[in-house]
Amino acid sequence: MADFHIRKYRDEDEEAVKETFTLGMSEHVPSSFMLVLKQPPTQMVLMCVFCALLTSSKSFLLPILAVTLLLAAVRQAVVYMFNKYIDTCLRIDLKNIGETYLKQKDSCFWVAESDGRVVGTVACLPAETVPGCLELKRMSVCRSHRRMGIAKALCRTVVDFSCERGCPAVILYTSVVQTDAQKLYENMGFEKLREFVVPELVAKIMNFTLFEYRLDLQREGQRN
Repeated sequence: MADFHIRKYRDEDEEAVKETFTLGMSEHVPSSFMLVLKQPPTQMVLMCVFCALLTSSKSFLLPILAVTLLLAAVRQAVVYMFNKYIDTCLRIDLKNIGETYLKQKDSCFWVAESDGRVVGTVACLPAETVPGCLELKRMSVCRSHRRMGIAKALCRTVVDFSCERGCPAVILYTSVVQTDAQKLYENMGFEKLREFVVPELVAKIMNFTLFEYRLDLQREGQRN
């Protein structure tokens, strides 16, 4: 277990929190790019372009160059999708964390601190789609401090906060490429309710799927 403690967010944490969130999201670009390459339509397009150019040019150089450029374009589309999401979050709820999470009812933002440094974050807000429940948000742990129990402790903090307020459940959303997060939530008793493709053009082309999880706090209390 790492030497860390969890506390409420303070204004001086702002830069570290935004950096942790940005780096954490950016780490999913490579796995998302691989997800795109595994899609049958992507493979078919690449194969068709390669074969068509090979047939017409009688040379391997042109089709290889064309496929390379297509792959670069696909990766840039993935980077664009993540950068757009990051920018949106930084402009909305992370623009003024104190105002969004600390001054609103049934909301809070916590950081995990180790050796005086912010190494993890988590937050919760009233769920927009499920009245009476809280939504776990902004879970992120620095790469250097993973697999030390920090993410589990942060998640437990939100669960305890929700229990104290008598909420019937905690919900959250995570993506198809965040496999470690999925394992964490499932190990903590969250159940996958549904999955859906992000309703944006780039995400639809990528078949980029989000999962909705729910932890029934009444059932969790009976188990404990």
